[in-house]
Amino acid sequence: MDFRFKAGTAPMLLSMPHVGTDIPDEVAATMAPCALATADTDWHLAELYEAADRLGISTLAARWSRYAIDLNRPPENTNLYPGLDTTGLCPVDTFGRESLYQEGKVPDAAEVQRRLDRYWRPYHNQLRAELARLLALHGKVVLWDAHSIASVVPRFFEGRLPDLNFGTAEGKSCDLGLEQAVVGVARAQDRFSIAVNGRFKGGHITRFYGQPNEGVHAIQLEMCQCLYMNEAPPFEYRPEVAAEVQPLLAEMMEAALAWVQK
Repeated sequence: MDFRFKAGTAPMLLSMPHVGTDIPDEVAATMAPCALATADTDWHLAELYEAADRLGISTLAARWSRYAIDLNRPPENTNLYPGLDTTGLCPVDTFGRESLYQEGKVPDAAEVQRRLDRYWRPYHNQLRAELARLLALHGKVVLWDAHSIASVVPRFFEGRLPDLNFGTAEGKSCDLGLEQAVVGVARAQDRFSIAVNGRFKGGHITRFYGQPNEGVHAIQLEMCQCLYMNEAPPFEYRPEVAAEVQPLLAEMMEAALAWVQK
């Protein structure tokens, strides 16, 4: 399978497009050794979001690494943050600017299209189908796009990121009431810092599928990985640290469900 999927009963889909660590053999054969470490993975989100199963939330998790193809980039490969540095549909370097490919083996347009058809579309077909199923059952649905990143990545931002970075495409991807419900829970605590539509405003999934007028309300959460894991290789999950933030994650998801079900 090209993804891991579990259907739930609640009007919410938890999407995890960057958790994949597999690289197809034919792609790996063209890559530099650094690529095989898949360092820029959104590690361990399934464990972190363990409350999703208890809450009856559908989950969709990528199998393939973002190094092979980035499921959270538009198929036409436009820059989601014009004027700012970002990685593309088929990244050519790591967040640390290491080349992902052997010399002369960067994918050409035909190879990018092949990966788009073979690895990108199956995830999006499943995402679209599940949103349609949940919409038919409930009338409206929350799409929660879950991400994580190292707390310090000089290529993309100065200093340390806030702990919790919410993106709603400047309020376009969901009803303001949903944003307020979720962010309100985060603002009610003082342990973790937050930002709303700051450096991370939502990627392709949030922006494309978030259609409030059609009943789909999308919100992205980009978390600092230091909240639940070691940020250095081999990127171990730290359950005792994760346990500090997991109740807040559950409370925010419960707030989203309460909003969409009212």
